[in-house]
Amino acid sequence: MTSRSSYSLRTRERKSPDNTFMNSEKETQQVPWQILVSELVGTALLVCIGLTIVILMFGTGSPGARAIPDEGWRRLITGFLFGTTGALIALSPVGTESGAHINPVVTFGFWMMGKLKSKTALGYVLAQRAGGIIGALPLLLWGAMGGSVAFGATLPGEGYDAGTVLLGEAITTFGLIAGLCIFLGYRPLRPFTPALFPFLYALMVYAESPLSGTSTNPARSLGPAVVSGAWQGWWIYWVGPMIGTLAGVAVFSFLARRIEVAKVYHFESDRRRLFRTITSSPG
Repeated sequence: MTSRSSYSLRTRERKSPDNTFMNSEKETQQVPWQILVSELVGTALLVCIGLTIVILMFGTGSPGARAIPDEGWRRLITGFLFGTTGALIALSPVGTESGAHINPVVTFGFWMMGKLKSKTALGYVLAQRAGGIIGALPLLLWGAMGGSVAFGATLPGEGYDAGTVLLGEAITTFGLIAGLCIFLGYRPLRPFTPALFPFLYALMVYAESPLSGTSTNPARSLGPAVVSGAWQGWWIYWVGPMIGTLAGVAVFSFLARRIEVAKVYHFESDRRRLFRTITSSPG
């Protein structure tokens, strides 16, 4: 009996490392559904709340236009409130669960930095695109006021050629990625990363929105384009942000290497150990 028990124990010990390795491989290959749902919800909230602010500020007959006649001030306030919306989502349970990318170019940037596997990055982007469309559907309730600004769609500014609009999107997205690299790359600044968004978007929307609408987020542009049917220059809002991301990660690669995890906030929170399994080099 003793001999037989010892043999069984030794057999289990030999099999255990292989089983652990196989389980680890299986976990690594899976894209956790919780983070994808989180990204969908977070992106939907950004689009719904952020573009409601746009409609209330710029729609025909909107209270914002009556209260603040100066368009420059309205652009500044709109950018600040839009950025604040993104910051609050990052601080929310969405940030805890998925890291609150809520933007395909942020996910693309983390992937370039080697913080996400390809399959996970693709899952994020698909969830963000779905969230952008779902979040835009309630905007239809604004009726004619929402329709007067294409429900917040980003469109090339009147009188600007495609190259200029593309450059505007590339530069503003470069600013977003540069800001993230600086705040996430320097440990003392890292806890304040969400505070970057209100001030950054206030500046960018004020200065650049007459050119392109200051999207910097393909999912944010996709949603209102679907519900309004306004697709003018749609490709600009994918190509421009991608160019800006590529440039931002390349220029700030020395800081990108110091970023530890693909999250905008709640860096230490990983209760399902999801980020421990999905963080890896690109590919």
